[in-house]
Amino acid sequence: MNPNKALWEKGDFTRISATMRESGEALVNGFGIKQGLRVLDLGCGDGTTAIPAAKLGADVLGVDIASNLVEAGNGRVAEHGLTNCKFQEGDASNLRELKDHSFDLVVSIFGAMFAPKPFDVAREMVRVTRPGGRIVMGNWIPNDPTLVAQILKISASFTPPPPEGFVSPVTWGIENNVIERFAGAGVPKEKISCVKDTYTFQYPGAPAGFVDTFRKYYGPTMNAFDAAEKNGRAGDLQKELEVLFESQNKSPNKNATCIPATFLRVTVALN
Repeated sequence: MNPNKALWEKGDFTRISATMRESGEALVNGFGIKQGLRVLDLGCGDGTTAIPAAKLGADVLGVDIASNLVEAGNGRVAEHGLTNCKFQEGDASNLRELKDHSFDLVVSIFGAMFAPKPFDVAREMVRVTRPGGRIVMGNWIPNDPTLVAQILKISASFTPPPPEGFVSPVTWGIENNVIERFAGAGVPKEKISCVKDTYTFQYPGAPAGFVDTFRKYYGPTMNAFDAAEKNGRAGDLQKELEVLFESQNKSPNKNATCIPATFLRVTVALN
């Protein structure tokens, strides 16, 4: 089985994405979406950005490698009564089922960054975007002091080293890498903009409860706990994550968690 597919089908990312809805909607509201715009949401999960885009009138296709998230996304589309949004399985590094120049806007918020073969991912995103269209990515930044980069860093310290040739997802959070990858797809540097932005997680409970949600449902953290348990270090991992979540929580209410996380927002304008 594709290891990336296995990773995202392992847990239930819908439990994490439930804490991401507000920021997802706010981000999409800044995309300038108009009625009938053709949007591809790549690595869409269960629709954190796809569904707000459809509500603004776009015709949205969500593509994700995890079948459970595609099913959950289509379920949410039905709940919202949307006829202009659908989800299907696909691999960001090989979108063979999608035609050239099919979309006005390709969005991938913390999605395509996790696909292997980043140069292929950039090429595919460019290929399916029409001339004059845009690509918008949200990518976590390596060694950033805020939440998600630190979760991934702590998790990596408890897991065996990755296989040879593995390219870390957070390398998409480095501007020079972004420029190099899109240059490989024929996009000149001046057409690429990278700015730091903030995404906020809202969890209706104390930070320790939010840690448990990651432990039970977020593939990378689940793998870290599997490895830590074999070494008798699961308690250490739990403690490190609880300290992290507590220290980053901005909520004045001790029974709520509000954690902002910094990411790199990438915008590519195609000729």
